[in-house]
Amino acid sequence: MHESLERLPSTPRMPALFVGHGSPMNAIEDNGWSRTWQALGERLPRPNAILCVSAHWMTRGGTLVHTGAHPRTIHDFGGFPAELFAQRYPAPGSPAYAEATIALPHAAQLRPDLDWGLDHGAWSVLIRMFPRADIPVFQLSLDLSLPMQAHYALARELKPLREKGVLVVGSGNLVHNLRMLAPGRPPYDWAVEFDARMAAALESGDFQSVVDAEDLGAVMRAAHPTTEHFLPVLYTLGVADEADRLSGFNEGFDLASISMRSFVLA
Repeated sequence: MHESLERLPSTPRMPALFVGHGSPMNAIEDNGWSRTWQALGERLPRPNAILCVSAHWMTRGGTLVHTGAHPRTIHDFGGFPAELFAQRYPAPGSPAYAEATIALPHAAQLRPDLDWGLDHGAWSVLIRMFPRADIPVFQLSLDLSLPMQAHYALARELKPLREKGVLVVGSGNLVHNLRMLAPGRPPYDWAVEFDARMAAALESGDFQSVVDAEDLGAVMRAAHPTTEHFLPVLYTLGVADEADRLSGFNEGFDLASISMRSFVLA
């Protein structure tokens, strides 16, 4: 364990989460998805810090970690009501935990960032899960130039954070095709198929099949025309421990082409 991480207090192993975040409106709407986030936040152990890997911070040619002390609330969307744009999530950052994270990997070089903050993949979930905004939060970017296996390998090197009180949260969606949104209709067959394949791999502990999802060809491309909403699940799986048990929540679809399937590893 790197010296900078050793200076941080040790804790029992924290859970790791993958959250299907769906529409940013879940931040302000009282619905089944958001009520489940609230209930989960009430029963989770209190973290020393939260590391969120969100679908909405994408980089190329490098992975960044936000090291700022006061991350801004980023409203990275359009066409939503003023009430949503008025939301703020004033959680502090965590420079110490962020810098310890940067020091961890041997297989990849992480770089510090002061320009980002908390995008809606992070704050729209955390505002329901930890509404007091009193737990430090920092984000790690998704380097879209990396293959799936490299994301998973990087995530595995972040596993020691869990023994330092860090709650790792991957925030994306297991099926995410905005081109095919269809309010009021049942999910598409390809969406159900891909979601079921991922659920079976997760429940059997076959995480490599999730990493290799691109091998599914057309059904993967239908479920993810772009991969940024899929990649966060690899970070949750990468920090998994052999003693972890997976428990699911929010299983279901929104708008026919978004899977809200989520899980806890603990």
